Amino acid sequence: MAEIKIAKVEQGQTKIRSVPVAVTPEGFWCCPSPVAFQKTLKSHHSLTKHNKQSSPPPPPQLPKPEKKPSSTTIRSVIASDEIHQNSANSDTVHSIAVPATVQERPQRQKVETLPRKVAIEFGEPGSSDAKVILVGKQGFCVKLSVHKKVLVDHSSFFAKKLAEKDSVFACLEIESCEDAEIYVETIGLMYCKDMKQRLMKQNVSRVLRVLKVAELLGFSSCIQSCLDYLEAVPWVGEEEEEKVISSILRLKTEGVGVTPVLKRVACNAVDPPKETLSRIIELVLRSKEEKSRREMKSIVLKLLREQNGANVADNFNETIYSSCQNCLDSVLSLFRQACEGEKPETDTKQIAVEADNLTWLLDVLVERQAAEEFSVTWGNQKELALLHEKLPLMSRYHISRVTSRLFIGIGRGELLPAKDTRLLLLTTWLQPLFNDYNWLQHGCRSFDGKLVEEGIGRTILTLPLKDQQSILLSWLGSFLNGGDGCPNLQRAFEVWWRRSFIRPYSDRQANGSCHTDSTSKE
Repeated sequence: MAEIKIAKVEQGQTKIRSVPVAVTPEGFWCCPSPVAFQKTLKSHHSLTKHNKQSSPPPPPQLPKPEKKPSSTTIRSVIASDEIHQNSANSDTVHSIAVPATVQERPQRQKVETLPRKVAIEFGEPGSSDAKVILVGKQGFCVKLSVHKKVLVDHSSFFAKKLAEKDSVFACLEIESCEDAEIYVETIGLMYCKDMKQRLMKQNVSRVLRVLKVAELLGFSSCIQSCLDYLEAVPWVGEEEEEKVISSILRLKTEGVGVTPVLKRVACNAVDPPKETLSRIIELVLRSKEEKSRREMKSIVLKLLREQNGANVADNFNETIYSSCQNCLDSVLSLFRQACEGEKPETDTKQIAVEADNLTWLLDVLVERQAAEEFSVTWGNQKELALLHEKLPLMSRYHISRVTSRLFIGIGRGELLPAKDTRLLLLTTWLQPLFNDYNWLQHGCRSFDGKLVEEGIGRTILTLPLKDQQSILLSWLGSFLNGGDGCPNLQRAFEVWWRRSFIRPYSDRQANGSCHTDSTSKE
């Protein structure tokens, strides 16, 4: 029988500790629980961190009577430090014992020379005909008593290695084992009749570790069971999802079905992106539940912002503009009905919904840097602007939110319409915005007056000086009569004033020409 050989070491103290092992319904000797196994590993790592540490000898203890194991129990897994003999010319062969007592000697051996071993037996006691030795980091060893037929039937790796062995009792060694705990558990699964039931008790991270070892061992049935588990179990969080997908994509084993797992994140048999997005937009716009509609608008806008245009159909803008036109047609129809006095309360609520839809669609277009065409369309709504002044304030003010959002976008540089379009927007919609401004400040919680005023002022200052003067003088009359009920554009007014009266550009240009002429004469 193959044994683990340990080179000669200094004589010292040995502590032998029994570790209980559980037996499964299938009848195999399973490895210790993950917690117990990890404690064994951690205790070994902690020993290696302290060099030349000593302690006084413990007081002598009376030996306790040994207990014979009952017929229903199985041998303990032993994690022992061998009793070393100080021999100068020969190595000593040690076998892993199964004691039931704790023996101690007065002197303690140096911790860096203490080997750590765990012995595990699978199947019926004493029936094994092969050993697998897992050599981990820092000399940690696990010796498994196994059966050649089980290994050959389940693992292509072991089948190949055992085919090279001529002896009746084979001994295989796996060096540099990074995850000995999972190796033990994976080999234990070869004795398990229902791997699915066993894997159900594990979490996703542990199953991914089992999957990695199963691929190294060529354990196809275990690989498939892990994939079945991953296909059914929920993945919690983006980090765990990324780990699962990367592990699946790294699989190189042929004949295993990874497609069911990957279908959770990718599939070819879906509607084109444009149609899917169009359907989402339509469902959001036509929602009758205000809270749900508001929440989904926020989510869709956030996702589009994160995506930043990537993997979104190029013709998606056409869908957005089509929805914008439908909303505009609906608003115009509602304004006409409201002017005729048909269902005023119903019209007011529906106008608010359609105006909110238009504002949201404008936000989507701004995120996609495609809002210039909308500014042209909105500037050309002459009829809507004329009907606006005929409706009661409570029915019409929602429309001015769309105008405000356009001015904010232009002021921030989020959209860059042509000069004629900017002038058209101001001449068509600035006075209706002045009329609704007081109500917007007090009746609309999401309205930011400072931001709107800054956007209007910056938009005006992008025009030629003559147009700036015309619009700002018109604003001055409204502001002097309306006070706080009118946007405060004093900053834009100051800029226009300095441009016009304090050393105008024409004077600066003339002075520059005179200076140039005098310099040339000299």
